[in-house]
Amino acid sequence: MSAAGPARVDHAVVSGTFSLDGETFDVDNNIWVIGDDSECVVIDAPHDADAIARVVGDRRLRAILCTHAHDDHVRVAPALRSRTGAPIHLHPGDRPVWELTHPGDTWDADLADGDVVEVGASRLRVLHTPGHTPGAVCFHDEAAGVLFTGDTLFHGGPGATGRSFSDHGTIVDSIRERLFALPDETVVHTGHGEDTTIGAERARGV
Repeated sequence: MSAAGPARVDHAVVSGTFSLDGETFDVDNNIWVIGDDSECVVIDAPHDADAIARVVGDRRLRAILCTHAHDDHVRVAPALRSRTGAPIHLHPGDRPVWELTHPGDTWDADLADGDVVEVGASRLRVLHTPGHTPGAVCFHDEAAGVLFTGDTLFHGGPGATGRSFSDHGTIVDSIRERLFALPDETVVHTGHGEDTTIGAERARGV
């Protein structure tokens, strides 16, 4: 871990497609890069390894952390790993989802609820939040007051369910029990679209 300093969060948006259950949609995905001026981690690897590498810059990429294994979140994870040497981390509950995009390949390290990933001044705690997929996770930096939710919670409510591997009741339970337990002022950085806060989403209800 690097010397303590202010947490650094970099952001970009990339465009591509999401495919599941025989349908394909155009999507814009957020890229989140967390760390400091010398090292970082990437949350999800959507669409374009070059775009992610530009956000990382000349820093050491310590890990590729996957919120879940839908193709628009992991499509370029193996390519980014080959390019940087950074290991891919994924919750093993998402194995069947991962194998839809990367059959015959695998990730490098399992994520488990309660794990802590340290990078720069940030300590990212893994919260297992199944529902959008069985192995969906969020990453909480308590000191910075930020939460990276992937497709579990958006500005306006829960992530989509109703497709293969998803369950509405489960995602609602995850949000109510795990995410709404966090402070109202926690800033939510999502996998798609604009930021929100825990307080705003709690007020809307799920």
